[in-house]
Amino acid sequence: MNFETFNFHPSVMAGVRALGYTTPTPIQSQAMPLIMQGRDVIGLAQTGTGKTAAFVLPILQRLRQSSRGRVRALIISPTRELADQTCEVINGLGSKTDLQSVAIYGGVSMEQQTRRLRSGVEIAVVCPGRLLDYLWKRNISLSDLEVLVIDEADRMFDMGFLPHIREILAYIVHTRQTLLFSATMPAAIRRLVRGILHDPVTVQIGHTLPARTVSHALYPVQQHLKTTLLKEILDTTNTDSVLVFTRTKHRAERVAQQLVRGGYRVTSLQGDLSQSQRRAALTGFRNGSIKILVATDIAARGIDVLSISHVINYDMPESTDAYIHRIGRTGRVDKSGEALTFVTNSDTGKIRALEQLLDKPPERVRLKGFDYAKPAPGKEPLLLEQ
Repeated sequence: MNFETFNFHPSVMAGVRALGYTTPTPIQSQAMPLIMQGRDVIGLAQTGTGKTAAFVLPILQRLRQSSRGRVRALIISPTRELADQTCEVINGLGSKTDLQSVAIYGGVSMEQQTRRLRSGVEIAVVCPGRLLDYLWKRNISLSDLEVLVIDEADRMFDMGFLPHIREILAYIVHTRQTLLFSATMPAAIRRLVRGILHDPVTVQIGHTLPARTVSHALYPVQQHLKTTLLKEILDTTNTDSVLVFTRTKHRAERVAQQLVRGGYRVTSLQGDLSQSQRRAALTGFRNGSIKILVATDIAARGIDVLSISHVINYDMPESTDAYIHRIGRTGRVDKSGEALTFVTNSDTGKIRALEQLLDKPPERVRLKGFDYAKPAPGKEPLLLEQ
């Protein structure tokens, strides 16, 4: 099968060719025909499987056939980064359609976004909180909405956005096509689906597991030696771009600063940064001028960088779902990737859950020559459990 099979309008196919798309991914080949038939669809697939194009292409095909200048498709995203990335996909695939899109989220001027809306756009990609601001102030009309997409629904749930979603839905009382895409399907999302989708068709690709193109390894280490171990790995491993995940915003900033002082090309991405700082960090990471990005879980979605060769969990994620999303940043589109996770004695329960998730227990790695017994400043030496 190729993209010619879907009989897209020539203006849509021009965007497909411009981005070099040739063979549709499984989620695209199975979901797009249903979406183009007007069905409500639940799309379940791992990250990095092409979910965004699976709903963007049918939307472009549908919207090009009717009136312009009104919001007719609404895509709700959990993070600013994912909203920006979705707009980039829309602009690329729709470059020859004359359809216009806008990303709407907090952290930037509402005035500029409002001007863009009033200039006439057909597709709005929004974060829930900022969209509610617009709805309350009547700065956006959804009366012409034809397609609603809830993207990364499980992440929306993790971030506490489900009440926002329900409030937004109260503004959309007329009939529309609704699409929901997610990597996992928690019980709260299933309840939401029953209330907002009409006779949906579920398309599920594979199981909720990390991609098979990714290898996994655990690195036992004491907390105070994590940064030293990270530097040792970066110095001795052949890497391309590296994404390092920490549990907190403060730790992401601190680790990045320590690496900068060590001469590494690195920046951080976390919620306390301004939108311009966050965009600059992602731009540098995408274009390769920055090789290491230290981030919180806001980077677990919405970063589509094919050159990420390694994901390093400086802190072990809180759940197996979070692990899947982090690791989904590497090994994308059949490229190989490596997932390295630093673990301490306090991570025993999380390690056990991870071992149950994976096909086989991840290898435990100890670097030769690394001083694992070095004490924390001002403390006596501690022996790491074997």
